[in-house]
Amino acid sequence: MEKKKNIFQSLIDYIKDAYKELTRHVVWPSWQEVQRLTVVVAMFSFLFSLFIFVVDWVFRKTLTYYYKIIR
Repeated sequence: MEKKKNIFQSLIDYIKDAYKELTRHVVWPSWQEVQRLTVVVAMFSFLFSLFIFVVDWVFRKTLTYYYKIIR
């Protein structure tokens, strides 16, 4: 029967395997692709925040109007 590994040895093995995976098996994007995708994410984030702002503004105006009517 195989002995149970020490928890610290298991952690060390995990870190070594993760490092090996990141250095040998992961295909990293090129610098141009990173820059392009960063711009895409920034634009999407801006547009999404603008959309949320507009929805919030419409709800605020609608509720304000509604509360004025029921007073």
